Amino acid sequence: MAEKVYETKPLDCWGKAKELRNRYFTNYMEAKDKGRLRISGGALAFGAITAGLGDDVHRLAVEPYGALVATSGPFGVECLEATERFGFARDVCAYTRNYWGSIILDKYALGGAFPKPDFRWQTHVCCTHAKGETVAGYLEGADIPCYIIDVAVGHYSAGKKHKVRYLSDQMHDGIEWLEKVTGRTYNDERLIEAVLNEWRTATLWAEICSLNKNIPAPLDEKTMYTLQSLHTFIRETRELVDFYQELKEEVEDRVAKGIAAVPVEKCRLVTTNQPPWGLLKLFRYVEQYGAVSIGSLYTFALTIPWEVAEDGTITPIKSPDDLGIRIRNREEALEVLAKLNMKIPTYYAFHDFDLSNRMMLKFVKDWHVDGVLMHLNRGCEAGCMGVLETRSKLIEAGIPVMPYEGSVADERELDEGRILNRVDIFLESLGLKKLQ
Repeated sequence: MAEKVYETKPLDCWGKAKELRNRYFTNYMEAKDKGRLRISGGALAFGAITAGLGDDVHRLAVEPYGALVATSGPFGVECLEATERFGFARDVCAYTRNYWGSIILDKYALGGAFPKPDFRWQTHVCCTHAKGETVAGYLEGADIPCYIIDVAVGHYSAGKKHKVRYLSDQMHDGIEWLEKVTGRTYNDERLIEAVLNEWRTATLWAEICSLNKNIPAPLDEKTMYTLQSLHTFIRETRELVDFYQELKEEVEDRVAKGIAAVPVEKCRLVTTNQPPWGLLKLFRYVEQYGAVSIGSLYTFALTIPWEVAEDGTITPIKSPDDLGIRIRNREEALEVLAKLNMKIPTYYAFHDFDLSNRMMLKFVKDWHVDGVLMHLNRGCEAGCMGVLETRSKLIEAGIPVMPYEGSVADERELDEGRILNRVDIFLESLGLKKLQ
């Protein structure tokens, strides 16, 4: 019997997504020449707060930059080897080693010398985050001010107001610190608008991911990496609100017209943890079997808050516009920002394995998943916490799981032949054969 073939086509807004991504890294590189501020810090750092300094502030998120280096071929290996010669161990976060290596070599992934920040604005999600910026300052040999917010408070619950206060108090102190190190007067109206924009972009991305419940899936995970990464860059901007609104409307149109991510969809996969950036061909390889990876909790929720029920059900948070929310002052803005970030499911694996496992099981069920590709990622120890317990729960529930070893940002940890051979065996065990 002939395979069912769906209509498929590239996203109309794909070029705009690439433009936004490239402009982000270029703006940081060129900021100093244009008299603007540069900030470095993690992707989960509170960019909405630094928006209160003005519209001439450009932030380099360490993890996305580490991923960019990892996809840069020989330059990525050069950066990793530089950190090892300096004395850092290979079990340190691979993103951070790429970042440090770039500093040690004084080379930027887009060319030229590495652009030093004016100050560092960071959150402490795992140990590497806090140490990463401290070490970066040492490597650069410069006295660059650094402020770090501890976010290790667990997920949000209405009865734990002291957790919200713990975060918001650090944010208040951070704003005073920002005024001191920059000499600028902080603008609360900019903060409020940035918080509302971050909320809106989170809602829109979650709604876009929910559209992938459709069969056939309108988006594949490899494409979603570029689209999702924008939220780690510029989630507090009106620019991203407008783009995600355009993207959502286009994905809704694809669903309505039956336009698929891949022409043959016989099997729906999801992944765990970060992807191996040096082996993104994995996602195209599975398509040879009529399989499509429709996402992961990483793709859906790295920086995105969701509503998570006790049974693990995840649903998009309502937008502030839908809820009629009006933020009136700095106090309310920081409280909202704290609550939003405490609803990011990425944090749950650090604090509540049981809820994380229930969430994964509901994700697999609600998105109609047939199998799981589980990346045992040596490049991120925090991201792998509890992952083997999750594997056991999935297997107990009758969900096929294929674990494989690798690294998010160190291609030397990837055995391409072995991984693809495992994929062949796994997909064949699901009754699939390569398409003619």
